[in-house]
Amino acid sequence: MAQARTEFAAALNQIASEKGVDVSVVLDAIRQAALAAYKKDLMLRNEEVPEDFEGFTSEVNPATGEISILNKDKNVTPPGFARIAAAIAKQVIMQRLNEAERDAILSEYSNKVSTVISGSIQRQEGNTFFIDLGRAEGVFPPSEQVHSEIYHQNQRLKFLIKEIREGGRGSEVVVSRSDPELVKALFALEVPEIQSGAVEIKVVAREAGSRSKIAAKSSQEGVDPVGSLVGQKGVRVQAVMSELGEEKIDIISYSEDPARFIAAALSPAKDIIVSLNKEDQVATVTVPEDQLSLAIGKKGQNVRLAAKLTGWKIDIVGSGEPKLESETESVKREEKKAEKKTEEVPAETPEEGKEKAETEATDPSKTAGEAAVEAVEENITEAMQDESKGGELEEEPKVDDPKAAKDAEKDIEKADKSGEKPK
Repeated sequence: MAQARTEFAAALNQIASEKGVDVSVVLDAIRQAALAAYKKDLMLRNEEVPEDFEGFTSEVNPATGEISILNKDKNVTPPGFARIAAAIAKQVIMQRLNEAERDAILSEYSNKVSTVISGSIQRQEGNTFFIDLGRAEGVFPPSEQVHSEIYHQNQRLKFLIKEIREGGRGSEVVVSRSDPELVKALFALEVPEIQSGAVEIKVVAREAGSRSKIAAKSSQEGVDPVGSLVGQKGVRVQAVMSELGEEKIDIISYSEDPARFIAAALSPAKDIIVSLNKEDQVATVTVPEDQLSLAIGKKGQNVRLAAKLTGWKIDIVGSGEPKLESETESVKREEKKAEKKTEEVPAETPEEGKEKAETEATDPSKTAGEAAVEAVEENITEAMQDESKGGELEEEPKVDDPKAAKDAEKDIEKADKSGEKPK
């Protein structure tokens, strides 16, 4: 008997240890299974199930493992029931133990909500992935995925345990990669000042896969919240960005003053003037024209994240003031103009250079323009002289007499025919 008691107790403890549950849970599962087996045994023997069957109970001797079925105080256990119960109750016992194990696991993971856990992608059903978290299986639905990320089987990533919720298969551990709390939890792993309580991340605004803005506050004098999160040479923030697929992260100091907080949230824009309408929770922000695009951001992302971070609706207007040009920038601009003008002057040919040199040698005091004008005038004079070679240009005689005109025409016609010069 002692040996049987020891074997039963050892088996009981082993099952409880494997499933991670208490021994009393295993005994309760056996009792429930015994009642189910007794009911099934009655049906197999074509006996009616008592109407008051709900009042039946069962007992398990933890020392010997003996099972008894009781109707109030009466023992109604059929002969050889232990053998029958063992065969029939196995499935019921395993089901009860699996339920108890799942409840224990869910209880364990419910204490880890909002913390980071490492897991590998196990399988995919439609657009939903199932993650191996160790003792439990996490559900990774499309709403918690980052659309710019590509997931594949056996890929290992860090996930945020978001919640324990009731699904079609019972309670589920829901994990996330897109929740803003993931950024906060990742910084908590990298920054000792957060773990010690010297630095606190007050709020996070995030567009998963693209950009995040974080407002941090220090509760200890001499500790810079922004510097703590960035780390030496940016090692801490780079570690977080690497885990998030190079998602950009802006870190600013949290302020209780809304105007100051809004101005900081719109970084990298500078020289910002904030006007608050506290009744409507609207902030009108005036920025210089050259800072307007920085304040708004690409497709309005910067101002959108700033609004999420601060909780204020933000309207941005330009000041209309042109950007003031410094003396250095003015000098550089003039130098560029001079270089451009020099490049636009056409290079002279060797002939033009020779002619220019001869002109300057003749009269050094003359400018290049004056020498060119004189050269053109000389060319015109030479052309006129060439036309008048062989004698001076004769003035065409003026004829008033009609008869003389006719005689002159006849002389010209004769000269054309004979080739002689008209008289």
